Amino acid sequence: MRKEYDFSKSKRGAVIPSPGKTRITIMLDDDVIKFFRAKAEAQGTGYQTKINAALREVLASSKGKASSDRPVTVEMLCRVLREELRTL
Repeated sequence: MRKEYDFSKSKRGAVIPSPGKTRITIMLDDDVIKFFRAKAEAQGTGYQTKINAALREVLASSKGKASSDRPVTVEMLCRVLREELRTL
């Protein structure tokens, strides 16, 4: 093994997509992120996984309602996350 390696001409590899998942950029309140990060660290999982699970619970509980036919908006997402934070 070498003592030093030269990475000056290296390139970052392509990100391999996960099947069934879509990469998005989303703005969340700092307290929401802090809560999910703390909860995830305590349980040894990722905070994005925790947010995804909370959203899945809301989707499962709203099945059969007329509102489930509407697209999810930023306002709706914020409301759902705040409701989840209150219940925990």
